[in-house]
Amino acid sequence: MKLHGYFRSSASYRVRIALNLKGLRAEHLPHHLRKGEQNAPTYLAINPQGLVPALENDAGAILTQSLAIIEWLDETHPEPPLLPKDPLRRAKVRAFAMALACDTHPVQNLKVLARLRQLGVPEEKVTEWAAWANREGLAACDALITREPGPFCFGAAPTLADLCLVPQLFNARRFGVDLAAYPRLMQAEAAAKAMKAFTEAAPDQQPDAE
Repeated sequence: MKLHGYFRSSASYRVRIALNLKGLRAEHLPHHLRKGEQNAPTYLAINPQGLVPALENDAGAILTQSLAIIEWLDETHPEPPLLPKDPLRRAKVRAFAMALACDTHPVQNLKVLARLRQLGVPEEKVTEWAAWANREGLAACDALITREPGPFCFGAAPTLADLCLVPQLFNARRFGVDLAAYPRLMQAEAAAKAMKAFTEAAPDQQPDAE
């Protein structure tokens, strides 16, 4: 398999964790987002959205969107499972993951922040925007799992929720968010970071890290 990504991309980070948990190897092909390499015609032929990650499987099929990639990995390599078998629990894990991957991360990603700068928004206000987006999403997610058993987001093992949480917390720190306000999220992150699958997927461990 080949994983097109970028060391600091939260979406790529999620997929790297999934690959590690499944014990799968992928050739990592970096595309420097700040240099616009994701907009090169050769990459747009792979992913017309010009976003990372994109995963090419061994048969040459291309998958885009991190959540879709992770669910495909989970269905084709079911151990360890990243989604609960119980339909209600499964829906709750997906809802938590989507709150971050669909409602929080996109509002503060590189493309949106670049557009704010193009519109003349001062840099300090751009950072404030990103911090606000993170606080809003993380506060909601902390409340969603307050009564869930730990140490991970939804119990004794990592799920899709944790794969989305850890990269989002990495982003939040970049924008100066005080994470002490989210104790339940901090508990889940601590459990995740005790696992090699998570630490080896971290941005600073990637070959294209700056």
